[in-house]
Amino acid sequence: MRGWFRSATGGLPRQFWFLWTGTLINRLGSFVVIFLAIYLTGARGFSQSQAGLVIGLYGVGGAIGTTVGGVLADRWGRRPTMLIAQFGGATLMLALGFAHSFPQIIANTFLLGLLTEAARPAFQAMMIDVVGTADRVRAYSLNYWAINLGFALSAVGAGLAAKADYFLLFAIDAGTTLITAVMSLIFLAETKPKVPLVSKGQKVKGGLGTVVRDRTFMMYVVISLGGIVVMMQHMSTLPITMTADGLSAATYGGVIAVNGVLIVLGQLFVPKLIGNHDPARVLAVAALIVGAGFGLVAFAHAAWFFALTVVIWTLGEMLQAPSNAATVAALSPPQLRGRYQGLNSLNWSAGTALAPILGGLTQQHLGDAALWLGCFGVCALVSVGHLVTGPARARRVAHLETAHAEPIIEPLPPAVTEPAADAPVHVN
Repeated sequence: MRGWFRSATGGLPRQFWFLWTGTLINRLGSFVVIFLAIYLTGARGFSQSQAGLVIGLYGVGGAIGTTVGGVLADRWGRRPTMLIAQFGGATLMLALGFAHSFPQIIANTFLLGLLTEAARPAFQAMMIDVVGTADRVRAYSLNYWAINLGFALSAVGAGLAAKADYFLLFAIDAGTTLITAVMSLIFLAETKPKVPLVSKGQKVKGGLGTVVRDRTFMMYVVISLGGIVVMMQHMSTLPITMTADGLSAATYGGVIAVNGVLIVLGQLFVPKLIGNHDPARVLAVAALIVGAGFGLVAFAHAAWFFALTVVIWTLGEMLQAPSNAATVAALSPPQLRGRYQGLNSLNWSAGTALAPILGGLTQQHLGDAALWLGCFGVCALVSVGHLVTGPARARRVAHLETAHAEPIIEPLPPAVTEPAADAPVHVN
């Protein structure tokens, strides 16, 4: 056991552990988003449509925040972007707790979503900067474990805080965010890679458009989107299916809790299981397991059967999460890591938004069987997609590792003599 623990956690840099600790602390206090709908309709007396609008605006702010945060992480640096987002997020969280009018709550929630998500690409880029390629699956598994442990405990804590006073939700959430910000200020050093120097008469090209034009990465993003849409059905159409079978909301809560328990108990064993395997094949197998889990929901009518489906797709999720993060990291040139991470986060936001829409339409017009068997079909296509595009990703990763993300340079007109010092790299 001691040897396994050492292999799971040993050898990672100190800065990674500061990032990991910040993740755990922040997730332990992530109360507000869990209870926001209940707070708005219960404590503030808003209608369901008003609550939906507020939560939707949080998502819109988050989508903008991931994109802007990715650009700023590459331009300003990882540390300043994180500090602005964390200190600003703590302030807005507290302000939201004091807000009473609908316009105030709308404005605060939108800005809160923007700042909360703006920190994510900078955090992820910093983790790539400090953790070597060989240790990334391990590092991402540890971070994913911390996220799920913190979320599971925060759900319990949020319920207790809400019973005492709803304002405690905002105060504790703001407090944990503030602690994370102070840790970032004191313990984290800037890790943004320096742009390689180029000769006079030459320039380095790149930007957000460069990421969008990266066919290898964008193909991966599109393939991953299908898997995200399927995974997010557990938050939208799965509870509808279970309640239609006569099961209570409490039963749904108990069934879905199996997901968090499995991840907390088993995620640290995953790196040893998948460490020496081709990432594309791991992702393909993970997609099939996720698809099998959701596909079996078509035949589930009892709580134990629904719990079994959760066990199956959670195993796929445990394989997929660190492999996905490591793949995105490997495809990201050092000078554009923030932008790549921002676009990857935006893909998750898009999948989370599309999931209830597409799932709900399928469930309403074609029925439960079509929805859940369709989820298996989508995951099968995702699996094939990973196998087909895997070799191209492997070639890209090998090129980036060999070239050390050296820029492609182009001659400038004679009148221009100096390149921009912070210009990013162009990736074909």
